[in-house]
Amino acid sequence: MGKLNILTRGIIKENPVLVLLLGTCPTLATTTSALNGLGMGVAAMAVLICSNVVISILKNIIPDTVRIPCYIVVIAGFVSVVQMLLKAYLPALDASLGLFIPLIVVNCIILGRAEMFANKNSVIDSALDGIGMGVGFSLTLTAMGLIREFFGSGTLFDMHIYGGSISPMTIFMLAPGGFFVFAILVAAVNKISNGKAIKKKEFGCESCTLSESCGVGEQEDKA
Repeated sequence: MGKLNILTRGIIKENPVLVLLLGTCPTLATTTSALNGLGMGVAAMAVLICSNVVISILKNIIPDTVRIPCYIVVIAGFVSVVQMLLKAYLPALDASLGLFIPLIVVNCIILGRAEMFANKNSVIDSALDGIGMGVGFSLTLTAMGLIREFFGSGTLFDMHIYGGSISPMTIFMLAPGGFFVFAILVAAVNKISNGKAIKKKEFGCESCTLSESCGVGEQEDKA
């Protein structure tokens, strides 16, 4: 697989949110404004890149039986660093994102890339994968934040746009508005790619890469 393909596939072809449908919880919860969406995306991207690199370096050292706990320890370390930096330099953003910064530790995008890519590829490729997936995640959250903030508050990056002439549609700041914008963006990606990006997938424990580690696969086999 070419380096450029690894770097760019996370933006559209395998966008973690709009194609793989991962990280939906922080996507819907933190995109009430463009700044929040961008901040969450960049924070997750920093953790994703760093954890991918470290896990790729340690992939031959980490015992297979405890690889998931080891991944979580590595990710948690970088999340702690990111959170401390936000508290020191961007306290308003840290307060706005709240609990969703620590929850990056169990973000399925980061755990998924560690298991599916960093654990099997070189350091350079893992770093490129982290950058590509992180950019795709950040762009999606920022786009959703822009749309919801514009229609729901009449602002863009906290700058007033309507000028008081039009009443904002506050539903865009609520959960139904978040799901609506999310659905529109998923449909847009599907249209742009002529349906090639959205692949038919099997949902359930059988398709989960972590099913073996949690023991669900063994239970299903016994059943």
